[in-house]
Amino acid sequence: MQVSFGVLGPVTAWDDAGAPIDLRGPRHRAVLARLIVARGRVVPVDHLVEDLWEDPPGGAVGAVRTFVAALRRRLEPGRAPRQPARLLVTDGPGYALRAAADTVDAWRFADLVTGAADTLPRAALDDLDTALGLWRGPGYADFDHPWARAERARLDELRLTATERRAEALLALGRAADAVPDLDAHVADHPWREDGWRLLALALYRAGRQADALAVLRRARDRLRDQLGLDPGPRLRRLETDLRRQADPEPAGPARVWAEAAAAYERSVVPGARARLESTVGLLRSLAVTGPGGLEAAREQRVAAIDAAEQFGDPDLTARVIGGYDVPAIWTRADDPEQAARVVAAAERALSRLGPDAPEATRARLLATVAVESRGRPSTRGPEAARQAEAIARRLADPALLAQALNGVFMQTFTRAGLAAERDAVGAELVALATRHGLAPVEILGRLIRVQARGALADFAAADAHADAADRLAARHESPLVGVFTTWYRAMRTAATGAPYPVAEAAYRTAATGLAGSGMPGVERGLLPLALLCLRVWHDLPADVADDTDWGPYAPWARPLVLLAADRRADAADALRRTPTPPRDLLLEALWTLTGRAAVALGDRGAARRARAALAPAAHELAGAGSGMLTAGPVATHLDRLTAVLGEAPG
Repeated sequence: MQVSFGVLGPVTAWDDAGAPIDLRGPRHRAVLARLIVARGRVVPVDHLVEDLWEDPPGGAVGAVRTFVAALRRRLEPGRAPRQPARLLVTDGPGYALRAAADTVDAWRFADLVTGAADTLPRAALDDLDTALGLWRGPGYADFDHPWARAERARLDELRLTATERRAEALLALGRAADAVPDLDAHVADHPWREDGWRLLALALYRAGRQADALAVLRRARDRLRDQLGLDPGPRLRRLETDLRRQADPEPAGPARVWAEAAAAYERSVVPGARARLESTVGLLRSLAVTGPGGLEAAREQRVAAIDAAEQFGDPDLTARVIGGYDVPAIWTRADDPEQAARVVAAAERALSRLGPDAPEATRARLLATVAVESRGRPSTRGPEAARQAEAIARRLADPALLAQALNGVFMQTFTRAGLAAERDAVGAELVALATRHGLAPVEILGRLIRVQARGALADFAAADAHADAADRLAARHESPLVGVFTTWYRAMRTAATGAPYPVAEAAYRTAATGLAGSGMPGVERGLLPLALLCLRVWHDLPADVADDTDWGPYAPWARPLVLLAADRRADAADALRRTPTPPRDLLLEALWTLTGRAAVALGDRGAARRARAALAPAAHELAGAGSGMLTAGPVATHLDRLTAVLGEAPG
């Protein structure tokens, strides 16, 4: 059953047929509402107790657990008795609601409003209309707890912003008269919002009502002075001056420039023209670095653009469309492996069809695409494509092409453990190349690679400097996803530099809040549980985790340790025998250390020997720290344990 949740009004839930779900009493609904406020983050049980009662009664913790159990029965009525909960999950010291972003009206509302800021006016208007239409009454209408009041205030502020952005979209689309009625009501209810007054006056002026526009500005001045004791701000004063001069107020805002340029493109470029496809790739490349929504949209449309290009039957065009998407890639697990395989297949088809006179740069971009999108796959084609792309790029002395090729080289430097120094050299060349030629996205990539590599080598002074530089570049060039990686790096650094277990755990959990909903499922899924398991292994603590923990792709390597913690040695031994060789990616060393620790605990000499052989080249590194996300401590420590259980010299 697909459950949807509503808090933009009375707190409620609906089943997949749209019928309301009986959530029992007010405290049951309060627990659900509090978890929705947390947006997927864990809320410890003691915090829930504090948030539900001013003076908690005896047995309040037990009562919360009873409420959770009752909610689970209502939200997942078909769940078998011992099957882990899917929606309202236990995680560490508390609970979290693991609902999809589009199934909670408040989450969907916030995402729509945020995303509308980066879209064309027509699409922004549609998104904002959808967002505002989600409201059924005051947010969290049933509750007056401090946490509910704070969240209601936040949502109300976002709702007012959405109303004003909707008016801006209407103005950008030349529909000034349509914006007037809602703006009139908006300023009547919220007279302190100067942007509301400004937009109303502007809409009236552009609708041909100059006198009414000036009257609105006089009314704004009177209301601000009488009710708040404030004078109008500079934008309102400047607007009044422009209106009296009959000058075009605010003629060149970014939204209008974008809208007018897009409209000119629509008029000038014939629908279905090849130029549209190539322009689309440039747009997708920019979209991919703007944030979660942009990354997801770019990923979805990329394959559609390739499919459209192949329909022309022109291999050169297809090659340009495929190779033009040179978005820097830092994580070695694809967000969508199936899509990555389709891109590789299309690139290989294009390579096979290129004529002998095709530009070498086009061939190199296709090879670099194969190298990047083959990340983590055990084949010889990825490394071969990376070498070929690099050779062509160096021969052509094309900085942007070389950067794309080096990104492919980086993605293929995971043939064995212990290659942090090699990746650091790639990162250093990318930084030098970018600073010489003004390639900001390339410099960010190089800095993040060096954060990972220097972290693996325990050179935290250098890693810190690169993380700080990446953050500065990201702020200047509006690349918010960079912060996901630098925040996780700082959590890993906290763990790696000897912080007590609770402090390191808290750092990881804080980092995870920024990862949720980032649009990078290849990074997100299972990373927090894996980080905490590696931390527990380093601190010699059992893998004491909840039964319903989502390990994502890391389950095979976690399972033996989880079973050992549950005192199921026979099952753990069987799971260890079936544990596969870790994929060749940024977490190679971390996963081998988990296998090694299980082998030591179970006395499995075969698994211990394999783990020691795999980890030996990384004896000078921190296990997992090359990911820039987590660590299980020095590899040398794990090698010593493995050697001790084997009772033989290393080798």
